[in-house]
Amino acid sequence: MAVIRIDDPEDPRIAGFRDIRERDLTGRQGLFVAEGEVVLNVLTSDRSLCRPVALLLDRKRVEGLAGVLARLAEETPVYVAEPPVLDAIAGFHLHRGILALGEKPPVRTLEASLAEMGPDAVVVAACGIGNHDNMGGLFRNAAAFGADAVLLDAQCCDPFYRKAIRVSVGAVLRTPMAVGLDALAMVEGLKAAGFEVIALTPGAREPLDRAPRGGRVAILLGPEGPGLSPEVIARCRPVGIPMSGGFDSLNVSVASGIALHHFSRRA
Repeated sequence: MAVIRIDDPEDPRIAGFRDIRERDLTGRQGLFVAEGEVVLNVLTSDRSLCRPVALLLDRKRVEGLAGVLARLAEETPVYVAEPPVLDAIAGFHLHRGILALGEKPPVRTLEASLAEMGPDAVVVAACGIGNHDNMGGLFRNAAAFGADAVLLDAQCCDPFYRKAIRVSVGAVLRTPMAVGLDALAMVEGLKAAGFEVIALTPGAREPLDRAPRGGRVAILLGPEGPGLSPEVIARCRPVGIPMSGGFDSLNVSVASGIALHHFSRRA
């Protein structure tokens, strides 16, 4: 492990960490920035599907992270700096003092993702989820309840956005996924692979607690407000989560957790 001291915020070796918020919006060509010790633990674990490219740390954090840093490949650089230099590099106050630059996993097709799954696989599929907090919550729930993959249509936001990774407590980095899919083609592909596609929608007559478990199941979620399109729902089995007092709205992340709890448990 190479520990390299950085004294100049303009040092070209740390260009990937510079002006983080602006780069969050413009993209990093297959790379991402993650922050915090919890996420770093996931990124460097054997469960991670992503490769650590470089670390940038507050000098005072190095000793406490010795166990995590020992997992890194020998050629992975670990840059260290004093807090004022870190803040100048990032473009904001970095109170955690831990940043990692990682490489996204190879893009996978829907067909390749589904082919490896067993007869009782459960997947989360999402259409038009544009809020990064909700995206992170979907991945956190998927990991917590053992979903086999998360599938995202082309209208969803990037799950590797820094805030989505943070909210997911690193689950984005360890969860198999397929992204950039066409919504209708995703539904048809799931059905062709033997999945029953459950469209969560408040207008459904069938309540979630009566939906049978077992077999291959895909839980399909749409954005809060407009929800799933009628064309998508028409190709699925509509299921709703009953609520009290005529209330018919749940945060999409909460809804995913309730549905995953139902379908991931085995009698």
